[in-house]
Amino acid sequence: MADSIPVTVKILDKDYRIACPAEEQNALLASADLLNSRMRELKEGGNVIGTDRIAVMAALNMTHEMIEIKDDSSSVSESMSKRLRKMQEKIEDALQDTKQLEI
Repeated sequence: MADSIPVTVKILDKDYRIACPAEEQNALLASADLLNSRMRELKEGGNVIGTDRIAVMAALNMTHEMIEIKDDSSSVSESMSKRLRKMQEKIEDALQDTKQLEI
């Protein structure tokens, strides 16, 4: 496992120091920026009060989006699999027809 380095991220004007593998530093910073952005939106909206509640709502919203993306990609994958199976069947049928013509 790679050595961890300390990375400081800022979320809602508060610094958090997090140990992170060097090769994952950019991903951590991007994640922190996204979380900070989502939490700021909720805070500025004024409907959610308190940092803990804002964090939980941001986490719930982001998790919901992630699940929707996963579900969408699963249905796309299933659709592509069906299309590929149909294409494979057509190819096999065409090859079978070709073999019969050769005989």
